[in-house]
Amino acid sequence: MAAMTRRFVHRLRVRYHECDLQGVVFNANYLAYFDIALTEFMRETIGSYQRLREGGLDLLVVEASVRFRSPARFDDELDIAFVPAPLGRSSMVSDLQLLRAGETVAEGRMAHVFVDVEAQTTVEIPDWVREAVEPWTATPTGD
Repeated sequence: MAAMTRRFVHRLRVRYHECDLQGVVFNANYLAYFDIALTEFMRETIGSYQRLREGGLDLLVVEASVRFRSPARFDDELDIAFVPAPLGRSSMVSDLQLLRAGETVAEGRMAHVFVDVEAQTTVEIPDWVREAVEPWTATPTGD
């Protein structure tokens, strides 16, 4: 029997200023929602995003994508599911899903690299971060 991946979910409510003239969430805001989910995931796993910064680390986005399925609108409650893939040496790729009442609104993927704040160079993921994040990573399917 395959192990279940722990799924981190953060709920947010769409605010009026996030919508465009068509009355739906402006497309760039989906990436902001993904970033909010990352910040909340870090709070859940390591205590806060600030703890990374205090440790001399930061995350830089190196790739991001969004697939829109259904429009989100003002006052919708959205659940953002955040599941990191197995960690790389210095990178973390995460799959995200925005849901409204169980219906998929959008799906996305973000890739981040860990960097040294001072030098702005890529660094290996420290053990303390790896140990906190790995229980949440997607289990490889073995296909």
